[in-house]
Amino acid sequence: MRKVAVISDSTCDLSKEILDRYNISTFPLHIHLGEEQYSDGVDITPEEIYAWSDKTKETPKTSTLSPMEAEEVLEKALSEADEVVCFCISETMSSCANVMRLAARAIEKEDKVFVINSENLSTGIGLLVIEAAILADKGMGAAEIVEKIEAMRGSVRSSFVVDTLTYLHRGGRCSGLAAMVGGTLGLHPYISVVDGKMQPGKKYRGRMSKVINHYVEDLSEDLLKAKKDRVFITHSGCDGAIIESVKAQLEEMGYFDEILITQAGCVVTSHCGPGTLGVLYIAG
Repeated sequence: MRKVAVISDSTCDLSKEILDRYNISTFPLHIHLGEEQYSDGVDITPEEIYAWSDKTKETPKTSTLSPMEAEEVLEKALSEADEVVCFCISETMSSCANVMRLAARAIEKEDKVFVINSENLSTGIGLLVIEAAILADKGMGAAEIVEKIEAMRGSVRSSFVVDTLTYLHRGGRCSGLAAMVGGTLGLHPYISVVDGKMQPGKKYRGRMSKVINHYVEDLSEDLLKAKKDRVFITHSGCDGAIIESVKAQLEEMGYFDEILITQAGCVVTSHCGPGTLGVLYIAG
């Protein structure tokens, strides 16, 4: 029996290899294509989502797990550990964290389940999940892990550049975007997560291969002050050459111990669309 189990909803976008390495478990959120419901990473792929969205001109809807599903997730985790630290996507984007808290209350394990509002998405959550798993492996208790993670939470830097504004515009998750103007001018905005919300910043123009390189260059000064352990390149199905180009830029810095490449899951890609790429890290 482990002392602390670290679990997260599927929006942490960590690969199976990383989950296995750090002994992390995830549970799927849901994607709705019209009347059909699917589970993130279980019975639906980003490619199927894009095909459906292009055909229907609609953006998929996403939802958290049901109260019964949440209770089952926590009961399973508690059968394997004395305490549980549970990460969820930002509470400004989903009710997942609240559902998990209510589930802990329903099974009368509020003193054993610690739910963290990540105030983030994708591997912005994943970075914190990994840190929590490392602390758990060192034998730290859940309350102390939560204290350390919440102190670190504001240092996570999550940003990305989108190839198309259509998905963000349809989904209404990022205020300040105008899909029509962006499409007309060929703009690719820099989107960052601030206080748990997505917001647009600098606008790049041109081919994505060049745009992404400029984006990484703009991050370089901050990257060289970041926590050295790891940096994520997370994408929603980008061209392999673009991903390798970003990896090469980061390698040339000679700074990070590990450069991790992950593909975003179905919930994140439902809102950001194909061709999105981000570099995510913890500020130093």
